[in-house]
Amino acid sequence: MRAAIAALAASLATAFALGTFAAPQRYEAPPETARLAPGEGSEVAQAHCLMCHSADYITTQPHGLANPTAFWTAEVAKMRKAYGAQITDEESAKIVAYLVAAYGK
Repeated sequence: MRAAIAALAASLATAFALGTFAAPQRYEAPPETARLAPGEGSEVAQAHCLMCHSADYITTQPHGLANPTAFWTAEVAKMRKAYGAQITDEESAKIVAYLVAAYGK
């Protein structure tokens, strides 16, 4: 038992010495370089999408897809189901329509 306690104490001393328990690093996000395209529904996308990620995330998604409606529907569903975005069905439909019109070509 004493050997286990001594090993734990040595591990903790090493961790403190190496800075394992140091304060977390703080990073500043770079300035926003993109804006959402204007269009019907952009205000809904602005309100819901940009609260979690930048416009760059949207504007750099694939373009020229065979079925942009399916792509953007799946993306919005993923944000709701996997990431817990608080978006109603009505808002989802508006966001998808906007994304297809603005970024689906």
